[in-house]
Amino acid sequence: MSGAAIAVGDKLHIITRRQFEEDVRRHFVGQVTAVSGALQEIQGYAFVFDSGTNEYKRRPELRTRVLSVGEGTFIVTKLPPDVVVESLQYRVVEKRVVVSDGKAFKLDINEFGGSR
Repeated sequence: MSGAAIAVGDKLHIITRRQFEEDVRRHFVGQVTAVSGALQEIQGYAFVFDSGTNEYKRRPELRTRVLSVGEGTFIVTKLPPDVVVESLQYRVVEKRVVVSDGKAFKLDINEFGGSR
């Protein structure tokens, strides 16, 4: 066992911290495919907040990102191993934004209150 906090096969939900109020709200959900030192290669889907519809939209294409998720730039949540990344969707449940697989898994992503 390597003792690494993040390993190949882990599934992650990553929020890119906004520096300014007008910055685009970007999220990424995927599975770690490689780890090299502090870098993680993650294959998954980008979600971007659409202010016109007031909801998060998933980009249709599968993407590969190389990140150092330990940086303060990201809020990272490790997802349960049985979650199917392709099934995740953003929903509003009781006035809170959650990421859900439509089954048992639900992740509340409202960090600071009930509004989006």
